[in-house]
Amino acid sequence: MKNTVELEFNDVLAVAEAARAEAQRNQWAVTIAVVDAGGHLLHLQRLDGAAPLSAHIAPSKARTAALGQRESKIYEEMINNGRVSFLSAPEVQGLLEGGVPIMKDGRCLGAVGVSGVKSIEDAQIAKAGIAALKLG
Repeated sequence: MKNTVELEFNDVLAVAEAARAEAQRNQWAVTIAVVDAGGHLLHLQRLDGAAPLSAHIAPSKARTAALGQRESKIYEEMINNGRVSFLSAPEVQGLLEGGVPIMKDGRCLGAVGVSGVKSIEDAQIAKAGIAALKLG
């Protein structure tokens, strides 16, 4: 048997707060989602001015990153490079940059998904949130 590490409520809050701070520091109106390793939504915050659609996209990016255990931009790049058949993969809907897994010792604990600004900026916000956990 293996012992597992999982996100606790205070971890989720720390990630969400650090991500929100990064977004607000840059005056970016976004939605931030945090999910567990199974892609289940643990936290969602839509900042003032964020488009309503971003509240659907951010959790999808997070779920994709958690289930795939890799950044969602990997899937966007695969599709852009011609592997369009990947669009039919089950349970994978957030195929845009901005979903980042929370990894510790090679294991995925969950993910953060952000939507509302340029994809690279979405990913920047997600990574700033994850950095609050000081996983190394």
